Amino acid sequence: MKKTSSPSCRQIRSRVVQSRFRFLKDSATPVASALTRPDPNQKAFPLALSRVQAGFPSPADDFMDQPLNLNSYLIDNPAATFFVRAGGDSMIGAGIHQDDLLIVDRSQQPASGDVVIAVVDGEFTVKRLIIHGSYVELRPENRRYPTLKFSEETELEIWGVVKSVIHRLD
Repeated sequence: MKKTSSPSCRQIRSRVVQSRFRFLKDSATPVASALTRPDPNQKAFPLALSRVQAGFPSPADDFMDQPLNLNSYLIDNPAATFFVRAGGDSMIGAGIHQDDLLIVDRSQQPASGDVVIAVVDGEFTVKRLIIHGSYVELRPENRRYPTLKFSEETELEIWGVVKSVIHRLD
C-alpha cells in the first residue's frame, strides 16, 4: 500500500523547514551566549577494541583500536553544530537530564520522531517533533508536561536537531 501525505502535512513540513532556515539567517541573537561550538583541535582519546558488557563480564582484551576523536565521532557537520545545556526534566524519558550537554546540528532537516530544539513564544525548548496530517506536535518525554500542538495557522521554528546527549554520571 502506497503511503501518501496530505497537502496539509506537506504544508506544515514546509513551514517547519522554512522557519528553520529563516531563523538561521537571523541568528545573531542572544542564542550565542547559551551555545558553544565544538573545538576542532580537540585531542583524540584511546579506544579499546572490546566492548564492555553490561551483563555478565567477559575476559578483557589487551588490544587498543585506533584513537577515538570525539569530535569526529559525535559531530557530522562542525560548521553547523553547537552544544547547549539542557534544563529541566521534560525529556527525562529520552535520557536527557538537567545539565546534560546536547549536541545540536542545525544543518539536518528535522523529521517526525527527531528530538529538536525549537523556539516557542521566543524561548528555546527541547522536545520530540511529531508531524501528523494536519498539525505538528512538540512532545515531552515526561507525563508531567503537556504536548504542544501547532496547526497550519501557527508558526513553529525548529532551531536544530539534537544528535547526541552527553550525560555525566557524577
